[in-house]
Amino acid sequence: MRPSLEEKLLSAFARAFRTPDLRRKLLFTLGIMAIFRLGSFVPTPGVDYQNVQTCAAPMGDDTSALALVNLFSGGALLQLSVFALGVMPYITASIIVQLLRVVIPRFEELHKEGQSGTAVLTQYTRYLTIGLAILQATTIITMANSDTLFPGCQVPVIPDDSIKTLLLMILTMTAGTGLIMWMGELITERGVGNGMSLLIFTSIAASFPSALGQINAAENGLVKLIIFILISLVVIGLIVFVEQSQRRVPVQYAKRMVGRRMYGGSSTYIPIKINMSGVIPVIFASSLLALPMLAAQFASDQSEGWVQWIAANISNPGQNVYIAVYVVLIIFFAFFYTSITFNPDEVADNMKRYGGFIPGIRAGRPTAEYLQYVITRVTTAGALYLAIVAMIPTIAFKIMGVSTSIPFGGTSLLILVSVGLDTIKQIDSQLQQRHYEGFLR
Repeated sequence: MRPSLEEKLLSAFARAFRTPDLRRKLLFTLGIMAIFRLGSFVPTPGVDYQNVQTCAAPMGDDTSALALVNLFSGGALLQLSVFALGVMPYITASIIVQLLRVVIPRFEELHKEGQSGTAVLTQYTRYLTIGLAILQATTIITMANSDTLFPGCQVPVIPDDSIKTLLLMILTMTAGTGLIMWMGELITERGVGNGMSLLIFTSIAASFPSALGQINAAENGLVKLIIFILISLVVIGLIVFVEQSQRRVPVQYAKRMVGRRMYGGSSTYIPIKINMSGVIPVIFASSLLALPMLAAQFASDQSEGWVQWIAANISNPGQNVYIAVYVVLIIFFAFFYTSITFNPDEVADNMKRYGGFIPGIRAGRPTAEYLQYVITRVTTAGALYLAIVAMIPTIAFKIMGVSTSIPFGGTSLLILVSVGLDTIKQIDSQLQQRHYEGFLR
């Protein structure tokens, strides 16, 4: 009798923990993730923790501009903890540095230099992360002190609002961001998987139990909870299928003589993923939609027409205008991000330099045009997939009349499944290096 899939996975995990080196990496990774969650509950000096709990309790259905930051901090933002900013400053800094490659030629040159250039860009990302952390910490503390972060709260969350206390809070939150960045790099170097991705995974996974509990507490909650779980399983299946899919462009290398030896003559392929941009377009779209909501929150007169329009159409993810703009932005950023990460001209030049060609396509410019044609078709499918995955849970909640939703709908599921697949692949490759049978067979 052949073992089931669950038995295979459990046996593979057992083999992973029986391998001393891999066991140390797994325990190290789990330890860092536990410290990250612990820091999400440690209040920042100067904050009245009891008052924060009182003010944050009614904000379970929060759809404000800070909901994305709160999602990626595992709820630490609304606790005003030392890890309140979460990984958001690092994500923003990484995206900015990647976009600057298009604007600043020096950044593109560093990217092409290989490991040494990447190290310099990583250093720039760290500096920018700290700068953004200072800016975001200042904004959040200012909002908390002016009752903008917790609207309608009757008790002060920062009893002592002296300059000394506020500066200490900004310094603490910024240091917390630096510590998160360091822990993420430690996981990447000494653990298993991508460190920052696993910290995001931890934050999002931590927000699920409370959200599911609130769905269950609603009217006909058990039925709605079962429907949501079934929808989530369908979305997870779609994510796994698409994330594993790729368009393979065949490449043939011509034979050539170097001295007395013959090189080339091999066949390979260029793997082009259906979703080359990952979750970046969804994060970009969510962040951009948060800007008008943030501006509306800081408006002095909440009765102005533009403020009321934003509150009616943009502030709630279930509104038709929000859904339409969200989908358009996701599709736009999917094409934009793919265009800066995959350069058909550069790939075609490299193939020509090493004697490679696509069967039936001439080397040089025709190859670049063919790759651009393939990328456009594949990215169209990937962009539509991202939009569908991001909106299915939101639309389902709207139809069911559930006011409480998993933050940003399918984005959470997309990140969880993508990071989980990547981590399992890394564990699998390390098991195979040690002559064990891995997870994926």
